Amino acid sequence: MDLKSALHAAIAELDSQAVGSPRLNAETLLMFTLNCDRAYLYAHPERELTADEAERYRHAISERASGKPSQYITGHQEFFGLDLIVSPEVLIPRPETEHSVELILELAAERPGTPLKLADIGTGSGCIALALASKLPAAEVIATDISAAALEIARINAERLELAARVKFWESDLLAGFDAAEKFDFIVCNPPYVSELKPETVQRQVREHEPRIAVFSGPSGLEAYQRLVPQAREHLRPGGWLVMEIGYSIEEAVRALLKGWSEVRVRPDLQGIPRVVAARA
Repeated sequence: MDLKSALHAAIAELDSQAVGSPRLNAETLLMFTLNCDRAYLYAHPERELTADEAERYRHAISERASGKPSQYITGHQEFFGLDLIVSPEVLIPRPETEHSVELILELAAERPGTPLKLADIGTGSGCIALALASKLPAAEVIATDISAAALEIARINAERLELAARVKFWESDLLAGFDAAEKFDFIVCNPPYVSELKPETVQRQVREHEPRIAVFSGPSGLEAYQRLVPQAREHLRPGGWLVMEIGYSIEEAVRALLKGWSEVRVRPDLQGIPRVVAARA
């Protein structure tokens, strides 16, 4: 079978299973199978797949058709210009989470020459911590996660990106593992914020394949924020910032938890939906 025929068959299969963006998924998995770029696919539609390539591509398409995210099939996801290893042990980094990084960089720019100390809570793949470390070379960055398996993925990413000397990884439930004297200029977190009572509000592939501990947070979806906000207040230096990603419907509830903080800012995503809340101690 040639590339053009294989691609068309894959698109049809994914479309029949209601997989979103079937062409993009089919092309991504074919590029992964052949270790090539998209230009190669278009330049060589007549190129015949070997039996091994055809079988591996068939298997990848079958996994995607079953709902498995393409990132877990390829083992990679791009975030803030960084190529990250991902596995079912970690939440797949989303473009929306880049807004947290952008906001911290803006706030850090307001304090030129100040040695900064940052904590990324619930680091998962390490995406936020590593993005910040790559852009703030003088900053001290600590990344935590309750999952030892997730921390192992984050450490692998740090090694691959040559940032291992810049980021420390600790196993901790939110900030519970820190000594009371540990203080930060920035604490950032993308907490779980989906109610366990409303699993239908997230896509099937998220419900069935991504780590539940990184997606769901008790009956209200606010449980992680309710614990994190007071912990962060204790561990921020005067004038320090807590930066958190939020779900589309919980802005007011999170604002209520931040009553008494000196300043609160909200950053919308590209669709205009409130996505990041920043609070200054």
